Amino acid sequence: MSIIKKVNGKIPRLGRQCFVADNAVIVGDVTMGDNCSVWFSAVIRGDVNYIKMGNKVNVQDGVVIHGTYKKAPTIIGNNVSIAHNATVHGCTIHDNVLIGMNAVILDHTVIESNSIIAAGSVVTKGTHVKSGSIYAGIPAVKIKDISPELVAGEIKRIADSYIMYASWYQEDDNK
Repeated sequence: MSIIKKVNGKIPRLGRQCFVADNAVIVGDVTMGDNCSVWFSAVIRGDVNYIKMGNKVNVQDGVVIHGTYKKAPTIIGNNVSIAHNATVHGCTIHDNVLIGMNAVILDHTVIESNSIIAAGSVVTKGTHVKSGSIYAGIPAVKIKDISPELVAGEIKRIADSYIMYASWYQEDDNK
């Protein structure tokens, strides 16, 4: 059974049609929009600062989302995919963003809409990723502009697919 726990008087608030896997952990001051999914072994820890997520956010297996005490909350927009084992810490991610597998996003980073952070990248503290960019590497740097086809073909496709995947589990729970 998933752990959804009150911490310091703050209890997580989930939107409509959200899926939380059996061993996911969501604690403290966390607000999720509608149609979000939190997958196996993911941890969303709103104990030291708040975490706010928009609609259609998928937090894939092994992801950690956290913030920095009194300094850096985590704010995530709509239609965001955070791939397996990524770490998202004290940053702002706007709408229509794909965070690749094992990527690390550090405090006070801003990732504007329609952007991709490549798998394995480390986005260092205070980086500002402009809209329509692909960043990769350690430390992550801009490698190119994103095409409209890539926005539709990857960012939108993955976010929509995770709504479908979550529905499979919700259907099984209703039988």
